[in-house]
Order: sequence, then structure tokens, then C-alpha cells
Amino acid sequence: MSRQLSNKDRRKNYIILAENSYLDGDRERAVRFYNRALRFEGDKDETIQILYNIAIIYDELDLPEKALRAYRKITELDERQAGAFYGMATMYERLKDVESALKCYFKATEIDPFYDRAYFYIANIFDEKGDDEKAIYYYNKVISLKPDDYIAYNNIGSIYEERNELEKSLEMLKKSLEINPNYFRALFNMGVIYKKMGDHQKALEYYDKSIRENNKYSDSYLNMSAIYIEEGNLLKAIEVLTEGIENNPYAKYLYYNRACCYARLGEKDKAMKDLRKAILLYPQIIEMAKADKDLDSLRNDARFIALLNQANIRIHN
Repeated sequence: MSRQLSNKDRRKNYIILAENSYLDGDRERAVRFYNRALRFEGDKDETIQILYNIAIIYDELDLPEKALRAYRKITELDERQAGAFYGMATMYERLKDVESALKCYFKATEIDPFYDRAYFYIANIFDEKGDDEKAIYYYNKVISLKPDDYIAYNNIGSIYEERNELEKSLEMLKKSLEINPNYFRALFNMGVIYKKMGDHQKALEYYDKSIRENNKYSDSYLNMSAIYIEEGNLLKAIEVLTEGIENNPYAKYLYYNRACCYARLGEKDKAMKDLRKAILLYPQIIEMAKADKDLDSLRNDARFIALLNQANIRIHN
């Protein structure tokens, strides 16, 4: 004996099909089934959950406009959904609409005053806008809610470093590393601080630790090599830069710095090869090359002059 399915059953069936499609890796099909489920009336909480699932999938598919619409529908159903405002904020950030993102993050914290991730990204936006005081205030708000947030401590330390408040920076970075001794950015920033303080040995130690934790962060190699270059140890700088290039084959400044080292050592062929690679990756780097004294040995080389001309053509076309 057959019977007609109720709207509730139909909705449930489509939800199951959507979930199975998602687990099978077919996100587009999952969204189609979720949208079909929404054609049938159901519990409001269930509808909101479906919309969250749709928004998350659109986010994974790199379709922020569609994810934004799904999150907005949630807020229309329930204006107290802090997670939906947070989701909208993240999509606005993806769409480079920083002011709308900020409004939505603040709305999320109005609804849920303990929403530490919303405060974190509020701080991050102010950090990127160059508003140090507000960035520090909201990073500290994050720490008050989540005392083990080592990234917030690191970010405050980074702001203090940029302001040349080195002791304050050191204090924050040490707290970050107390929580997570392996956090490569805090290790890197410790290197920056000790370099500014004139302690090259400690700076090198921290850059080395940062590299061991994340050998894909090219700035650690770059800063490490800069110390060796400053000390006149060009061969050691080349060794560091070569390792960096092996792990970061598209890091333009590593090729550029190695070109400078080779030029100072009179190894013009190697210098030209690295300079070509750097310019290929980033033609604007030629502006540095024009005035860089480290490349003086190449000034009269026909290959260098031709490379400058080619790069200028690429930049202006």
C-alpha cells in the first residue's frame, strides 16, 4: 500500500539527500537539495540550520555573494542570530567591503558579548586600517574572553614593534610563546625585536626557530639573510637564501637578495639569473634594482641594461 508523503517528510528526504551529496563531495548538488527542502514548510529552527548549511557551502565554493544572501535570510527569520551576522561580516571582508564587515561584526557582539572571534576580526580590521589604539583595545578584549589566544598576543606585540615600543612588544610576544612555543609568527617577530635591539645572535636563533616551525614563510629567510649581509657574510646569506628558495620557489625577494649577494661577490652570471627570476615574478622590483648599490657591479653589463629596459616595458604596458 502506498501513501502520499507529507510536506514534512518531503523536506526531511531532501535534507538527507543534501547531506549525502555533501558527504560525497558534490557541494552543488547538496545546495540544490537544500533549496528543494526549503520549498516545503517546516520548523523555523530547522530552516535556519538549512540556510547555515547553504551559506557554508557557498563559502566553500568561493561564492561569497550567494553565501551573504543565505546569511541575510537567517537574520530576517531571527534577528538575534549572532552567527549569521558574523558570517555576513566574513563575506563582506571577502568582497572587500570593510565597513559593512565591521558593522556586522559589531552587531554579532551586541547579540553575543562573548563572541571572541568577532572581536578578533574587529581588531584585525582596525589593525589593517592603522588604528593602533582600537586594534589593541579589541585584541585585549579577545584576550579577556579567551586568555589562551596566542595569536591576539602576537598581534598586539607586532603593533608595539611597529611603534618601536620594543619592551611592550617583547612582553606580548613572550606571552604568545608561553601559550604556544611553536607559533612561527611570534618566533619571527621575536627575531625582529632582537634585531632592532642589536642582538643579532638572538635574532638569528629566533628566525631559525621560525623556519623550523614553518619553512614556507619566506620572510624568515629574508630577514635572516639580511643580518648575514649586514655582517658581510655573503656566503652564509646565499646559503640561507638558497634554502629559502628551495622551500619558496615563488618568493621574489629571496631571488633578489641572492642576486645582490652574487653581484657583490662578482658572480655576474648567477646574479643576472636570479635578477631575471625576481623580475619575472614581480616586474616592479626593477625600481629597487635601479638604485641598489649592491648591484653596482652589473651597471655596465649589457644584459643588465637590457633587463631594465624589458622590465620597464612590462610595467608600462
